[in-house]
Amino acid sequence: MNTVRTTDEESAGVRKAAVVTGAGSGIGRAVAVELLTAGWSVALAGRRPEPLAETAAAAPAGGGTALTVRADVSRPQDVAALFGAVRDRFGRLDLLFNNAGTFGPGGVPVEDLPYEAWRHVVDTNLNGAFLCAQAAYRQMKEQDPRGGRIINNGSISAHTPRPHSVAYTATKHALTGLTKSLSLDGRPYGIAVGQIDIGNAATDMTAGMQTGALQANGETAPEPVMDVADVARTVRHMAELPLEANVQFATVMATAMPYVGRG
Repeated sequence: MNTVRTTDEESAGVRKAAVVTGAGSGIGRAVAVELLTAGWSVALAGRRPEPLAETAAAAPAGGGTALTVRADVSRPQDVAALFGAVRDRFGRLDLLFNNAGTFGPGGVPVEDLPYEAWRHVVDTNLNGAFLCAQAAYRQMKEQDPRGGRIINNGSISAHTPRPHSVAYTATKHALTGLTKSLSLDGRPYGIAVGQIDIGNAATDMTAGMQTGALQANGETAPEPVMDVADVARTVRHMAELPLEANVQFATVMATAMPYVGRG
């Protein structure tokens, strides 16, 4: 079921419209709230309705419009329904934040990783990102005025892996290729595509890092984290650039995390 929250300040055709996948928690929630606070109309997409409703409620009154849409991005029919709902409600699409993702089973060596687990990570992180980007691309190409922006959540793992992260790392490296190809193909249609690579934002997914994370040398060591709000502000900056300008790649990370020199 889709739910809508509107404000008295909304004027048809004035607000920019965005889709945020994985909007029920973590980075997706922070970015969605940041955009809503800035007055964007935002479709909050995720597999569970209750967290999406919590995200919508977390935005301050007087901001943008929140539309919650239950969607599993790995299912083509769900993605089609999501973007159809956005078209029907907002009339256009200015931004897709391709954020939905899963790490998969943590700490499992490659020789022990079940194929089903590998497939689930690939279906969510890569296939889901492609399906959403394809749907956004089609709408942005045909709408008037034409164009829009896609921002993919790549992760530090798009550059450098952690131990026992083969599925997650493979999909995030592939996402970089998706970003580059979409960016090239979108040029004639005013579609700007970029990627944000995030390291150790403080979310439920990274909660254990402050007590200890497996390092490349086999030791376990605590790692610093950063406020997820800093990620959200970076995404908003990328999103609000004119389409003549694009942040192709941005890396936002906890300053002292083991990335530069990792391993």
